[in-house]
Amino acid sequence: MADASVPLTEDKIDAALREVPGWRREGDEITRTFGIRYHGGVALIVHVADVERLVSHHADIDLRWGKVRFAITTHDAGHRLTAADFDLAQRIDAIAKAHMAEPLDD
Repeated sequence: MADASVPLTEDKIDAALREVPGWRREGDEITRTFGIRYHGGVALIVHVADVERLVSHHADIDLRWGKVRFAITTHDAGHRLTAADFDLAQRIDAIAKAHMAEPLDD
């Protein structure tokens, strides 16, 4: 992977978004929401947090009744999108699938 702390160009962001279907760009973040029962959402968050610790990158996470929303940006790059954000999005997708979370349209 390229230097994870270097902000991506608009063209590279567009290409990276095509690699993570279901994620949406909202300004300088990418976001995705999954439907999951509350306690399942807690387990999902714990699993994601463990992986985030290992890769030294984290999402902002919002747990609500019946859904979990992830928002990712690189704080160390001035809140800009980097390759690390899209790598984490792919990891979150795999974890959410393992927890049988349903992708939701925000």
